[in-house]
This record gives sequence, C-alpha cells and structure tokens, in this order.
Amino acid sequence: MAQTLYQKIVGSHTVFRIDEQHVALYADLHIMNEYTSPQAFAGLAEKNLSVRCPEKQMGIVDHVIPTHPVAVDKRTIMIDAAANQAANFTRNCQKHGTHLFDVTDREQGIEHVVAPEIGLIRPGMVVLCGDSHTTTYGALGALGFGIGTSEVEHVLATQTLVYKVARDMRIHVDGALAEGTTSKDLVLYIISKIGAQGARGYAVEYSGPAIAALTAEARMTLCNMTVEAGARGALIAPDDTTISYVSGRIKDLPQADIVAAAAQWKQLRSDADAAFDVTHRFDASAVAPFVTWGTSPDQAISITDRIPALSSEPLERHNASKALSYMGLDAGEAIDGLAIDHVFIGSCTNARIEDLRAVADVVRGRKVAPSVRAMVVPGSGMVREQAEREGIANTLIEAGFEWRQPGCSMCLAMNDDILQPGQRCASTTNRNFEGRQGRGARTHLMSPAMAAAAALAGRIVDVRKEIKHV
Repeated sequence: MAQTLYQKIVGSHTVFRIDEQHVALYADLHIMNEYTSPQAFAGLAEKNLSVRCPEKQMGIVDHVIPTHPVAVDKRTIMIDAAANQAANFTRNCQKHGTHLFDVTDREQGIEHVVAPEIGLIRPGMVVLCGDSHTTTYGALGALGFGIGTSEVEHVLATQTLVYKVARDMRIHVDGALAEGTTSKDLVLYIISKIGAQGARGYAVEYSGPAIAALTAEARMTLCNMTVEAGARGALIAPDDTTISYVSGRIKDLPQADIVAAAAQWKQLRSDADAAFDVTHRFDASAVAPFVTWGTSPDQAISITDRIPALSSEPLERHNASKALSYMGLDAGEAIDGLAIDHVFIGSCTNARIEDLRAVADVVRGRKVAPSVRAMVVPGSGMVREQAEREGIANTLIEAGFEWRQPGCSMCLAMNDDILQPGQRCASTTNRNFEGRQGRGARTHLMSPAMAAAAALAGRIVDVRKEIKHV
C-alpha cells in the first residue's frame, strides 16, 4: 500500500500498536530544557526509575538564561527561581549521565538551533522535546514534535511514547518567492489562509518548487511555525539541500557511513500515489512581506494591506475585536507606518546565521532610529561566533543594535528580557499572544529583514522599499 513520508517514519518507529489510533513510538533523540523537565525527573525519583537511554538524551538551558553581552564563562542567572530551576536541571542531567549544554557552555543556545547545527538531527528520525516548536526538525526530514511533562517522564523511563497517529496533510507551494520575501512571510501567509487551527490533528508535508528552492535554514523557519496552524508535525522530504546540511555537521560517523546513510535518506519520500487526507495549494509569487496585526499568528496581513473589517461571524468578530483592543488598533487601519518602540531579532524561528546575514544586509551603513531599542540575540554560541567572524556583529553594533549572548530571550517572558506594558515590538519570533513578550506588550511578527527595516525607520515599513533605497 502506498504511504506518505509521515506514515513511513511512524511505521519504522512503531514498537507495537496499542489500538486503532495509538502506537508505542520509539524516539531516536529526546531533547530537554530546564522548564519542562523538573517534574519528569521528580516522577522518575518517586518511582525509583532511571533514564533508560541516557545517550539518546540532550539537555540545554535556554528559556530562563539571561542574554546580557558578557563573557560566556561569566554568564549568571540572577533571578532566583530561574537559577534554582537551572541548577536542578544540571543536577538531574549529571545524576543520569545526560549531556547538558549548561549556562556557561560555549555551544549553549536555543535547543532547536543547537541540535541541527551540531549534527544531531538526521532524516528519518523521531525527535521529541518538551517544547511545541520541535516541529522545526521536519525541515531535515525528521519527525519532531512537542510533548508534555508527563510524556517527558515516560520517554526518559522507556525511550518510547504513547502516540496518537495524526492524519496527513500536504501543502504544495508552486512558483517562487519574490525579492524581499522569505519563508517567514510564506508561513505567515499560509497560516493566515488556513487558520490557527487549520492543521489541527494533521502532520503536514510541504512540497513544490517553492519549497525545493528554500535553504535548509529557511525550511526550519517554515516547519518551526507550522505548529502555529495546530499541526502535530511538519515534514519536507530530504533532497540535496538536506543532505548537504546534515552531512557537513555529523561528527560521530566516518565519511563512508555518512555517504551510505545519505543514499538511504534520499529515498525517504511519499510514494507517488500516496493519499493525503487534505491538500492545499499556494503560489509563492503571490506572497508579499507579512506582518501580524492581532494576538494570534493567523491574524496577519501583507504590508500593503489594511487590517480586515470585523467579521459577521460572532466568534471571529469577538476574537478580532478583542485582539484589536489589546493591540491598540482599529479595523481598516494600515500596518505600514505603525510606530514601534522595540525590535527583537532572535528565537528558534529566526536566529540562525542566514537570518543575521539578512539583517546585516538591510542595516549596513545605516542607523537604528533614536526612538527604538533594537536587540539581536543569536540562536547559539556557534552562530554568535560565526557572525563575529563574518563581520556581521560589527555591522549590527555600528548600526545601533544590542549584540547579545544566545538564548530564548524576548521570545517569551521567562527571563529578564521583557517588554513593558504598551510597548510595541517588531519581532522575528513565532507567537504574538497576549503577554507573550511581557504583560501588556504588543507583538508584531515578521521576517528578520522586515524587523531590520522597522528598526531603521522607527515604524513598520515595507522592506522591499528599503532594498531599493540601498
């Protein structure tokens, strides 16, 4: 019987079938952070259990760590509750023999940036993590998804997960992205079309010429944010782009084994006659730079459009009205020209070297507006070092950006990088929920290039005009 890529990966990792909907799924890799693992480790201790496969776990401190621009070995968590959380995580990892990227580790960073860049993510794998944006790894042909704390405990104890099998959705994208548009614009466009629950219960496979043209890092942005449409996974079939990215980062295999593995990885794809439960088709050439106006990622419009009129459907009208009130905006208002207070470039969505290069290209030789505080937080220590070697860091600093140490930072209000009530931020993150970046803070999601242009102008603008200006 013909199968989709998703079905093939699930089938190859099924230990046994529990019932018609559920299987015991084997995990090749389990990634932990400091905020979703404490209860799981406590559960193990209460049951007198050990970690079954410590070599298949990776720990990293990323959500609560401060990003102040100090030397790596001087990084200190000053918030007591966060410091205790990180210290407890360190003790648990040491006790169970799990590798940890700790606070002062040179390779510390955001889990979904670090894991691919050090060669841990490979096509055909199942990767689990107590974080919803684990879907990022689908960019490399691996099935990644987030799990809850009780599930973290189960994976630690058994290296398996009781898993409800998802339905299949294909999103096929024809055409090509125009200059000034990116995979961030594409995914915001798609989410705005299918809705924040449009992929709920589905594993999404992306296909089409527009997807094939994306770099590996751009694909990570796409898969990372697919969870914002409710997806339970996102996948892109491995191709030469995937093989090149993955093969160049593997450190634990001889070259002959990598070549042999690559030949197998390229066979990982949906059968030509595989049936998908739902298929969507989009044209990348129709995509312009996108910006969110509300408090959900699907509340987004092109920079050239105006905030839509309130719907006649009661629930949609209520949600939009509530979002506009929180954001201090009105239906029919233009997003182009909206003044901002802050720019944040970072997160597991857009803090890779490719993203920082795009920012540098926009701001080179220019200055951040005096009314704006602009921060760049690289996704990992390795990204930070590479940006410094390439001169990107100097370009950003000369333009007036704060050049920070890696971490989740202002993606979410779990550390000391927090917006104040009423502040409006142009952000490259993945969520714009109420209070996501601080109580009362207003978040507008956009691409790194768009955020860079906003930093220069002091307001949200069309980066395509900035490109022409340069």
